Amino acid sequence: QLQASGGGLVQAGGSLRLSCAASGRTFNNYYMGWFRQAPGKEREFVARALVTQYYADSVKGRFTISRDNAKNTVYLQMNSLKPEDTAVYYCAAGWLQSTDATKYTYWGQGTQVTVSS
Repeated sequence: QLQASGGGLVQAGGSLRLSCAASGRTFNNYYMGWFRQAPGKEREFVARALVTQYYADSVKGRFTISRDNAKNTVYLQMNSLKPEDTAVYYCAAGWLQSTDATKYTYWGQGTQVTVSS
């Protein structure tokens, strides 16, 4: 029900925009979040949005989460990318205002982002 796309290979300092398209239900009243997981690391919170937006300190000022409720889609604009941003990025939807991945009910399949130095 959530389909993430937009990942790829980019040089440090570059930009990417991830998209997460929802189908099967409307997620307009859900918190939509982005998480990422690097090899050998736990999944970590990146950003979430419902009415307001909230970011992990590591991406604040570089990433922007937005949503288009008419299209049932959420985006993650990533600027000034760093090699440490390399990870599989997942979108998720949940009812709770949380940075805890376990609080999100619906998950997309993930999209790989690789930032070269």
